[in-house]
Parts: sequence; C-alpha cells; structure tokens
Amino acid sequence: MRPRARAWRCGPPPAGVRDFHAALPGYTPTPLTELSPLADELGAGRVFVKDESSRLGLPAFKALGASWAVHRTLAERAASGAGPGPVVLVTATDGNHGRAVARTARLLGQHAHVFVPRGVHARAVAAIAAENAEVTEVPGPYDEAVRRAAEAAAAPDSVLVQDTAWPGYERIPGWIVEGYSTLCAEIDEQLAAAGAAEGPDLVSIPVGVGSLAQAVVTHYRSRPSGHAPALLSVEPRSAACVLESLTRGEPVTVTGGDTTMAGLNCGTPSSIAWPYLHGGLDAAVAVPDADSAHAAARLAALGVSSGPCGAAALAGLRAVLTGEGGEERRTALGLDGSSVVVLLSTEGRDANPHSVTHH
Repeated sequence: MRPRARAWRCGPPPAGVRDFHAALPGYTPTPLTELSPLADELGAGRVFVKDESSRLGLPAFKALGASWAVHRTLAERAASGAGPGPVVLVTATDGNHGRAVARTARLLGQHAHVFVPRGVHARAVAAIAAENAEVTEVPGPYDEAVRRAAEAAAAPDSVLVQDTAWPGYERIPGWIVEGYSTLCAEIDEQLAAAGAAEGPDLVSIPVGVGSLAQAVVTHYRSRPSGHAPALLSVEPRSAACVLESLTRGEPVTVTGGDTTMAGLNCGTPSSIAWPYLHGGLDAAVAVPDADSAHAAARLAALGVSSGPCGAAALAGLRAVLTGEGGEERRTALGLDGSSVVVLLSTEGRDANPHSVTHH
C-alpha cells in the first residue's frame, strides 16, 4: 500500500491517438460491462469490467499499442528517406503483443519475426504463425526472448517493436504505451454514459512489464485537479517484478516460474514505466494461478469472457479487500459502499488456451 500515490502528477498522453484508432477498419470501443453481483460481493457501489476479449479483431487489448507504434515507426522511416521496401517488425512476446504486431505487419504489407519464450501454449504460437509471421521459439524465459529479438532487429531493414523498454531503447515502447491511452479515453465516455461521470474510485490493472499500467497512471494522474482514483496493480505470484520493485524502491529483476497468466510472466519492469508505477500506483498485489482461474470462472458465469491475465484484475481486488487486514486496506484505498470500481480484463479466453478451467 502506498498512501501518497493519489497526489502524484505527470504530463498527459498525446492528442490524436484515439482518432488514429477510430479510423482503423473494424474499430469500435470495447464494452464496459456493469456487473452488479460483483459490487455486492466486493462491497462496492458499482463494478464495471472493461472487456478486451475482442479488440480490432484480436482477443486482447494489445493491438492498440502495436498499431500506433508501427504507424509512428513507418511514418518516421518514410520521413527520413528510408527505402519504400517492406521492413521486418521484430518482437518478443508471451502471446498477445506478438500476435498484434504480426497482424499489424500483415495488414500493412510488412514482415514480422516474433520470438516466443518457453511456456507459451502451442495454440498461441500457432495463432502468431497464422498471421504470416516467422516465429522463433526460445528455450528460456521472457527476458531471454526479448534479448534474442533485440539482436535479430539489428539486421538491415529490421526494427524492434517491443512493449518493454530499457535504457537506450525507449521511444517505440513509449509509442506502444501511448496507443493504450485509447482504452482509458473510452472508459471515461462509457462511465459518463452510465451516470458515473466523476470517474472511477479504483481501477484494477493486470501488470506484466507495466506498459498498460503506465498508460493508466498517465491518464488518471495527468489531471491537474478533481477526483483521483486509487490504482491497483495485479501480478502472478511467480513473476511479481513490480511488487518486488515497489517494495525495494528500485527496479529489480525476479526469476519467474511458470504461471497460467502467461502474458504477465515478466521478470523486469519496463524502464519507462517504472517512474509512473513508483509514483502513481496506490497498491500492488500478487495472486496465485488458482485465484485467477476462480475469477475467470466467476466472470464467465456473469457473461464476460476473460483469460487468466484479464481475470487477474478481479482476483487481485478480491485478495486486497478480503481476508486479514482487508478492512484497513479498503479504508486506505478510500473504498466504501458507494465506490465505482473498474476492472481491466485485458484478454478474452481465446487469447490464452491455458484458461480452459475445470471445476
């Protein structure tokens, strides 16, 4: 728990991102679904789930970042006088980001080369290959796949489109984060339409390297005044790099294990995300796989398709608000029976074949 985060402020995201997405074929805002039974369970006023199970034709939110970053990258190459020939867009992925880059490349007549770490389901790998991408499977963790992708992108007419940053590689990951701002802008409009124009009192965010969380912090902490929600990050217990980094007060790398929350199985926070996570997150929690599976089943019963990563938002909030110390944590987050809560369900069940659960 971090009591000063709601007073932290940063600059706003750039204008124009939402207009870019709105002009893409197949763009429509994803649903913000109110689930009254969850409000009763969690002791909140209203609970909404941002359902990213179908975003620009893919079963996760990642296309927002990939499409904007590739657009900016290709525009810059053209402006610099680079040849008109196709480029190879290189990336590493736990699944959804790589597929989004591959889809964007295919739609724009470019090539894609995607590096996949161990532990990504064969069906997720096949979905990337089906976008006409070259796929290289890496017998190591996510951070190793990122290293391999960065090496491959040094080839001529290749560019790395990675959704994590490190010192010296920050511009393109920054564009990916900007792309995610569209999701937050939609939530503002959808809450206003639902009679909650004040905005949320808490947003629960699944976190891998922290790029989506950086976008959410930027959105809510760039307002000079007015209502500031509490922001909660949720990670798998086996890969809680942000929780560990916040605990220590500096970015650290953790050695991850296996988790069904494949898209969150990251060992190192993104370097550009870290200042935002450190400044703007009110709370961080890590949950076991069983909790995320249970949350996915609950969401499915309420009509929302959510994979293990997406359902982590509910699993994490449940962990924070219940059990020993739950009442104190609820008070510290400023939550009561009238609070408006938004859960970011970042992927549908189709995004992650692990998520077929049996009860």
